[in-house]
Amino acid sequence: GNLGTDTVTLIPGDGIGTEVAESVKTVFKADNVPVEWEQVEVSGLEGAGRTEDAFRESVASLKRNKLGLKGILHTPISRSGHQSFNVAMRQELDIYASISLIKNIPGYETRHKDVDLCIIRENTEGEYSGLEHQSVDGVVESLKIITRAKSERIAKFAFSFALANGRSKVTCIHKANIMKLADGLFRSTFHQVAKDYPTLEVNDMIVDNASMQAVSRPQQFDVMVMPNLYGGILSNIGAALVGGPGIVPGCNMGREVAVFEPGCRHVGLDIKGKDQANPTAMLLSGSMLLRHLGLDEHANRISKATYAVIAEGKVRTPDMGGSSTTHEFTKAILDKLETV
Repeated sequence: GNLGTDTVTLIPGDGIGTEVAESVKTVFKADNVPVEWEQVEVSGLEGAGRTEDAFRESVASLKRNKLGLKGILHTPISRSGHQSFNVAMRQELDIYASISLIKNIPGYETRHKDVDLCIIRENTEGEYSGLEHQSVDGVVESLKIITRAKSERIAKFAFSFALANGRSKVTCIHKANIMKLADGLFRSTFHQVAKDYPTLEVNDMIVDNASMQAVSRPQQFDVMVMPNLYGGILSNIGAALVGGPGIVPGCNMGREVAVFEPGCRHVGLDIKGKDQANPTAMLLSGSMLLRHLGLDEHANRISKATYAVIAEGKVRTPDMGGSSTTHEFTKAILDKLETV
């Protein structure tokens, strides 16, 4: 790349991935963002051809560039014995923390107001270790793994994230009442680490109750940290609170690699190719990427323009109750960029 240009791995993914990735590329280009894309086409769909090769290529690209923007890769339910590419990628690159930012968008009315919470999930172990086997016919054993080391790492990450982002409270979500050893370890490690962060308010909550609290009074939550499975469920609930998967940005942080992707992992196969997809989640994930690079001016312009279009309410995609296409929405953002 040129001097002062960062190379970013771009993995559009399946479903609406290509369409929302195009939107991001168009907007970045219009704002003269100093980023060069290294695009890798990977798919989790059956019959997409050379999937394993493409997957290897994407991992190599991320190792090289240390930065990625990605859509979601489809995980077939039926394909046993193969891990989800999304999970495999995170494990291979040790991308251990996943962050979803759940926040109301000004001017876009949903049932709950003043929601501003952040879900941090451990990405590499828990129920997603992918180790399942059928010991005898009709009996399946599925292995859930919790380690002190990884629980400590994600707790430290959550607390330092809270401090760095001016957040005041961290809640640990678990099921230690039933999984006394596994979730018990996650919870006790969390409280142990909490002692190093005396300025932050700390509590823990059982996942069933947390789900109920999230849909009844989400304003009580600030930063929430949890193992993988609960994180998947709660980030979907969170997305629904503020308007769906099309608007929630996210990022995955590893020791060396940061990958930005929509925070609520929906592929959108049903609307693929219909020009109906909402690129907001991908655009806001893109501006998180820019902040990570220290390109705050670009990040702020792009997110402001996106928010302004939504707040005006004239151009909205179908998921937001409008009838505009992905292209029209993107065009409206380009027009806004001229003025912000």
